[in-house]
Amino acid sequence: MIIVTTENIAGHRTVTTLGQVFGVVVRSRGLGGNIMAGLRSIVGGEINEYTQMLEEARRHAIDRMVANATAMGANAILMMRFDSSEIGQTMSEIVAYGTAAVIEPAKS
Repeated sequence: MIIVTTENIAGHRTVTTLGQVFGVVVRSRGLGGNIMAGLRSIVGGEINEYTQMLEEARRHAIDRMVANATAMGANAILMMRFDSSEIGQTMSEIVAYGTAAVIEPAKS
């Protein structure tokens, strides 16, 4: 599956646009992680516990988006984006979304 943030893929043409596709993940940091993150926020700097959680959530959101695009018959996802929001004070929602498409190499 080719995933791009652009409308077109160099050297390929879009045969069929299949529609919107997305993958959603909601994550919550455990109590221990929240305590460590709270302590780290006092001194400043990167909060590794949250960075790792959000990186994993993005990967899972992409995996779910790809599964949905595959089920639609796509071999590419165009204009892929991420969106995120907070749910309450302890949960984060990550959404990966784009346009499912069928592409093929462009003829010379």
